[in-house]
Order: sequence, then structure tokens, then C-alpha cells
Amino acid sequence: MKRRIFLTAGAAAVLSACTTQKELKAVETLPSQTAQLLPARYGAITDEPFPIPAVPEGVVPTDLLRQEVNNPDPAQPEGTVIVDPDRALLFLVQKDGKALRYGVGVGAAGFGWSGDAVMQFKRKWPRWTPPDEMVARRPDLEPYSIANGGMDPGPGNPLGSRALYLFQNGQDTLYRIHGACEPKYLGQAVSSGCIRLLDQDAIDLYERVPHGAKVVVLPSVWKDGARGIY
Repeated sequence: MKRRIFLTAGAAAVLSACTTQKELKAVETLPSQTAQLLPARYGAITDEPFPIPAVPEGVVPTDLLRQEVNNPDPAQPEGTVIVDPDRALLFLVQKDGKALRYGVGVGAAGFGWSGDAVMQFKRKWPRWTPPDEMVARRPDLEPYSIANGGMDPGPGNPLGSRALYLFQNGQDTLYRIHGACEPKYLGQAVSSGCIRLLDQDAIDLYERVPHGAKVVVLPSVWKDGARGIY
């Protein structure tokens, strides 16, 4: 997979805005075929601190369901996460030339940063804390500000059931890979957030990705034009 040029550094300021505004814009994905019968792994989860409903039948295209595929970049070692925001896909490199592919929803911030990073840490049912800059734009978020300790975990939290936090050179990129993608919006640009998975897939990815894993985020050809729709 050829490396492309980093986007402008100024985009980092929006990357922590993992919220759920419903301004829709389709992202180019693989040709889709609507799923007719979902695998059991997309059923309801009842043994978590908060219930996770089953993914409805006939909503998610089959190409966006978790599946094993060929490794898109054989140069990357096992355990590497590759994010392709323009195709709304995330890959976890496996051994023997294979990878697990997950469909994602891409927030505006998901188009705004690219490069190599490290999965510095991960959290189950994380708290969400909007940055002060976002609170200034959205006074309704003041109860969840840094000063007020953020939003409690749960079904209404924009980070969902799991979150992976990306750092570069020891600094937080503010780029997040997390849950809480509503099934009908999988494969679309639907929020101001980063990379959003179905909660079932976020849990699966969380269990598989080792601490310190390499993460490669490919640049988006949409660049500022994509972020401008939000």
C-alpha cells in the first residue's frame, strides 16, 4: 500500500469531536449487497455493563460485515491496524497473508488526519470528554466538559462500548477508533467523529489489537472538501 502525503497539521483540532450529528454524505465503499441473514456474532450482547442490541437484518451491506480477506499491505506485520477512510474500511493484519476487514462509519475528523500512529491505550465503555473548543461552539455540551468530568459511559455515549486511542511520537493525535456506529449509517460519513464501528465489531477489535499496535491511517482524497460538509 503506497504511502501518501500527510494532510495539514491544523486538522488535529477537530479530531476529538467524536459526536453524532446526522449530516449524511455517502463514502465510496466496495460494491454492496444488502445482507439477508446476519451471522450470530451480530446478535444482541447481554453480558456487558450495558445491553447492546442486535444489528437488524437487511440493513448492513454484506461487504461491510466483519470478514477475513487478503492482507491489503503485505509489508505490514501481524497486528497492524490499517484505516482507509475513503472506502469506510478498517483492516487488522493477521498471519499467513490474511486480514480481518471491518466496515466503519467515518466522521468528519476521520478525514482530517493521516499517518502512522501507535495504539497507546484502549478503554472499555469509555467516558467521552469534548474539548473546550467544542464546548465553546456547543454550549449544550458544557455538562460533559473536561472541568465537569465528561460523559458517563453507556448507550448514549458517542464512543460506545470500546475506544482505541492513537498517539504519534508520544503525543495524542486526538484520533479515535470506537464503537457506537448505528447500523444504518455504517459505510457513511455521519458525524463529527473519527472512525466508528458497530459495537459488536468494536468489542472484537478491542480484544484482538495488542497494546502498542501500529496503526496506519491512509490520507483521504476528500481532504477539506469532505470536512466542509459538516
